[in-house]
Amino acid sequence: MNQMSYVPEQPPPLPPLTATFSGARGEFFRLVSRGAAIELITLGFYRFWLATDIRRHLWVNTAVDGDAAEYTGRGKELLIGFLFAMAILVPIYLAYFLIGVEAERYQGFASVPLVIAFYAFGQFAIFRARRYRLTRTVWRGIRFWMTGSGWAYAGRAMLWTLLAVVTLGLAWPWRAAALERYKMRHSHYGDLSGDFEGRGWEFFKRAWYLWLVAPFALLLFPLFPFVYAQFKAIEWRWWLSGIRFGGVRLESDLPNNAFYGLYWKVIGWWFLLSIASGAYFSGVAALMIKLLWPGSDGLPQVQALSDNVPMLVLVGLGYIAWILALNVVMRLYLVRDMWAKVLQSVHVHGIEAMANVAAKGDLASALGEGFADGLDVAGF
Repeated sequence: MNQMSYVPEQPPPLPPLTATFSGARGEFFRLVSRGAAIELITLGFYRFWLATDIRRHLWVNTAVDGDAAEYTGRGKELLIGFLFAMAILVPIYLAYFLIGVEAERYQGFASVPLVIAFYAFGQFAIFRARRYRLTRTVWRGIRFWMTGSGWAYAGRAMLWTLLAVVTLGLAWPWRAAALERYKMRHSHYGDLSGDFEGRGWEFFKRAWYLWLVAPFALLLFPLFPFVYAQFKAIEWRWWLSGIRFGGVRLESDLPNNAFYGLYWKVIGWWFLLSIASGAYFSGVAALMIKLLWPGSDGLPQVQALSDNVPMLVLVGLGYIAWILALNVVMRLYLVRDMWAKVLQSVHVHGIEAMANVAAKGDLASALGEGFADGLDVAGF
């Protein structure tokens, strides 16, 4: 009688899981409103701690398979990274200024390498900032981490950007795919390696008509928010569906019109806040005119605008308050609400591959975040 070898049955794969977000909108609004007020008092330096609090709120309220993520970054790290970045960037600004003063005719020529240098620093900052955020992200007690060179990424970004400019933007999907592939292939979750399977052609097929509409959208403002919002929705869906970590893959069914309302709400609030700030500045101007107007003795009630320090302070505070109010609106709609909408569309396949992951990887410095802040490169 032949003996049959026993082959254990493999358990069937788990059904795809949906990512969830449980953060209360009111709680986030209070967080960013309080942060904006403290930013006003601290002349903007609180933004490092506010960015940390925002990420911690988003991460801890994001869960997959019932387990929430954790953000371990600190505001002090971002501040130190910013100061280090400024120690590098300020001499560059100063050198450009001195060249312009010394020889005005060389100023235009000097701006070319300056723009190229800042763009390279910006791309370096994007890579290193993502590396920092990834190493501060923990799920199920295992840390994400990242390797790779920020300068190698910056070189690739510059070459692909040049190609995108030469092709009038048509090469942008392939640029996005190539750069994301470099970042994901250097990303890890414990001992699981990341990858990116999104292709530039797939991105282009989904959004090719937007390249045709874009020139008209730039001329017709009511059309532009729809075009841009649809492009971002397509980009998010394409990007998420290409992410891999070992046997784990993501899939997104985000609809093309997912962000229409968010962008129009931001535009509406921008108009309302602009009207309010216009009324405020008009009041300040009226008061200034009254003070500068000759009194009964024929002399102006103040010597000059430059001598009226409280008036200048009122103008400066009004401008800063307007900027911070816009930041609250943008953080509420384009960070929190967009985050929630995107997560609702995410389905995680093969989560069982993360069951026996071993911890690995080291923390990264916040220098990239400092460059990102100094060059105004935004990110979550």
